[in-house]
This record gives sequence, structure tokens and C-alpha cells, in this order.
Amino acid sequence: MLTPVYATANIRRIETAAFAAQPAPALMERAGLAAAECARRMLGPNDRVLVLAGPGNNGGDAFVVARHLTRWGHAVDVVFIGEETRLPPDAAQALAALRDAGITPTATPPGTITHDLIVDGLFGIGLQRDLAGPYADLVAHVNASGRPVLALDIPSGLDADTGRILGIAIGATRTITFIATKPGLHTLDGPDHCGTIEIADLGLDAAAIAPPTGTLIDAIDAASVLVPRRRNSHKGSHGDLWILGGARGMVGAAFLAARAGLLCGAGRVLASLLDDATPLDPLHPELMFRPAFPDPDLDRAACIVVGPGLGQSTEAAARLDHCVAMTIPLLLDADALNLVAASSERARRVADRTQATILTPHPAEAGRLLGVSTPDVQRDRVGSALSLAARFRADVVLKGAGSIVAAPDGRWAINTTGNPGMAAAGMGDVLCGIVGALLAQGADPAVALRAGVWLHGTAADDCAGTLGGVVGITASDVALAARTALNRHLGGARTDGADPKTRRT
Repeated sequence: MLTPVYATANIRRIETAAFAAQPAPALMERAGLAAAECARRMLGPNDRVLVLAGPGNNGGDAFVVARHLTRWGHAVDVVFIGEETRLPPDAAQALAALRDAGITPTATPPGTITHDLIVDGLFGIGLQRDLAGPYADLVAHVNASGRPVLALDIPSGLDADTGRILGIAIGATRTITFIATKPGLHTLDGPDHCGTIEIADLGLDAAAIAPPTGTLIDAIDAASVLVPRRRNSHKGSHGDLWILGGARGMVGAAFLAARAGLLCGAGRVLASLLDDATPLDPLHPELMFRPAFPDPDLDRAACIVVGPGLGQSTEAAARLDHCVAMTIPLLLDADALNLVAASSERARRVADRTQATILTPHPAEAGRLLGVSTPDVQRDRVGSALSLAARFRADVVLKGAGSIVAAPDGRWAINTTGNPGMAAAGMGDVLCGIVGALLAQGADPAVALRAGVWLHGTAADDCAGTLGGVVGITASDVALAARTALNRHLGGARTDGADPKTRRT
């Protein structure tokens, strides 16, 4: 099952429904107990805990955590920064129960933190403004301590919907998030601040209360992406993938996309380069190069990828316009996207296409397509991806930390695979080739994009495992690893379940 992801507004709706069914403190008690059990798994028998509680319900969760850890025999110090008279009723009740257990919070954090674990219950998903004053000072103090941190629901200072840092944010070792996971934990700065994420559903069926539009791409059923290959098949059975790009000085981008398409199973990969001085790929002579454009075989393409190394010349624009007019699945990347952004008429023609269109922008390209700045895109990555999908009636991946895949019908997903080693030249070209190969083999376009993004990140993770780290991973490494990962998740080279051997007895 896909893991649902909820923005803050929907989490509030779920909480309201839960509060209507049971007293509010019961839900807080469940959250605090789940977090205390998570903390206990991070602790040794005699370890000391510093619990930080803020002025809202997140602070109430922290009070419950402290009470349970004390009951289990841990030495617990509690710092409460806020006004007790302004606590929400259930948080005030949790504070009273903490005092009844013999713990009196202090308002002053220790000058030097020597505790074995810090529990961050300062601010939860409702934070809307930058942290400042004593809260910002305390977060900086915690981050400088180097001690393990368990964040409750979300690290304090992180925007739950966008992953933006609100002035300063806790760097957690682990985050236990309540009811369901949130977008900000998985995209932009979230992955750098959340550590390992654990979901505590608190006994609620969130999807039954509010069906999600967002999910995590945390696994794919690869066997459902591609039709099983028959023994009686040939190269024409698995589709022609065309790559259009490769202007002078950027031929390597087209080569990377074409190689990835070949390695991930397209029956034939044909490349039409603007710089046709190199008619052969010495590493993969199986690739076919077609200097003439338009080539008669282009009409037989199962998928056309336009953009890797394309440039923005008049000839590049003409080739793009020809492909946009074709009734063939089309993937646009790199300079193809910049050419679309530069012409409102071309953008209209892309939006009016009747065949599947896939856009694969990075944040700067997304900003050009939307007419906003790159920081504007990054401030709301989910919203930006959805805006692109709606405007161009296309399936979109907004690349970056926690890539966002969005569909025109409003569904969206966050990819959880990949690592910082992918911040290297050519990675986007390889992604194009992977997605194009899945499309060429008959995958549904929306499924092909989600699966291709997941596979791209999985391949990079495999490379990091092989190399012992993320430094020096190349796009070519990822293309090769993607082939291995795809076959692994398909269950081997054959997927039709037939035994290829004839046994004689």
C-alpha cells in the first residue's frame, strides 16, 4: 500500500473528527505514549533525557512523554518555554498530570546539555512564523550540543507543508510523526532535519476520514509497471524510443539519455542530434543515430524525449514544435522546457496536446514555466508541481530533494529514494532515458513517471552502497545500476512465469 501524506489542513480535519469521537486528552495521551516508547528504544537503561516543551499541543505531547519516561525509571528534566495560562486545555491537563507525577518543569535550559537524548516538543505542524528570541536561541543550543534528538510530529522550525526552514530548525536524529506523515518531512529541507521518520497513526484510519491526494513513492510493484515479456518477442515488441537533443558541446546529454533508455529495456533507441558529427556511441554501438530531421521512422516512435542537450537555437525550436504537434507520448526536459517557457503560443500548444505529455523540470525551469522565481517554486514544491500539471495538462516531476510527481487530476506523490550523490551533471538526462524506456515498453505514462523517478533514486542508492558513500557517483553509474535494479524488482530477466527449460526424465 502507498503511504498517504497529508497537509496540515487535512490533518486538522482528521483531528477534529477524532476529537468528536473521543475526548481530546485521549488522543494526546496516545501520541505521548507512542513517542515515549520511541524514545525508550533510543535509550539505555540509565540514560538521562531532556524534554523541551513549547506553548501549544506539541508541548502537551512532550509533557506526556516526560511522564511516561519518568515512570519507566529514566531521569528526566523538562524545560517549558511558554505561558501556562495560555496552554490549550488538553496540554494544561497534561502539565498537571506531569506535576502530579513529581516533575516540575523549569523555564531555563541547561547551559551545557549532557543528556543522552533530547525530546523536541517545542512546536508542531501549526507553526507559521519564523522562530525568534528564546525559541531560536534554544534550537541553536540544541543543534550545537551534538546530542541525539527525537522530534515530536515535526522538528521545531520546519514548515510541515513545504519543508521550509522557518528561521532555524531542529536537526533531529529521529522524528515520530502523528496520525500520518506530512509533506515537509520528505521534501526541500525536511530530509536534512528529520532523521529517520516513524509514523504513529494513534489508532486512527486517516484515509477513511479524509481520502488522501498525496502519497509517498516508497516502493513500486515493478512487475505491474511493465507487461511481462513473452519468449516469442523481438526488438519491435518493446518499443522505439527517440531522443532529440545533443547540440554542439552538449552531445553527452543526449548520449546519457539514450544509453539509459537502452539499458532499461527499450527495444530500439534512436537519437537525432543537432550536432551530428558523432554518428556512433563507442560504448553502446547498439544506439542508432539519425541525422535527418524529421526522419520517417519518427512516426513509429513509442515515446519521444526532447531536451537533453537541445540548446535554444532556431533549429532546436523547430524540432520541438514538430514533436509537440505529433500524437505520440512526449517527454520534455531541459532546454525543451526553456523553449516552452519562452513562448506563450508554444506553451498553449503543449497544453492542448491530446497524447500523454511528461515534464521533468528542476526548480529553475519550473519557475520559468510558471513565471515565478526559483525561491517561489521552492517555497511550495507540492503546490508548484500541481500548478504545472494543471497548466500543461501533463504529468510532472519537480526534481530536487524529495522530488514531487504531480498529475493533472490533482494527485501528487513525493519520492523517497535517492541521495545527495545525485547532485551531479547528467542525472536528469538519465532520468529521461529511464522514464522513456518504460513508456516505450508500454507502461502507463503516469505510472512510468512515478516508477522511473523511484527507480532512478533506487539506482543511485545502490551506487552509494557499492561505493561506500555518495561522493563521485556519476550519471553513467546510475544508468547501469538502474538496469540491475529494474531486473531485481522484476524478479529476473523473465517476467511471464514460464520455465524456460525443458526437463527430460
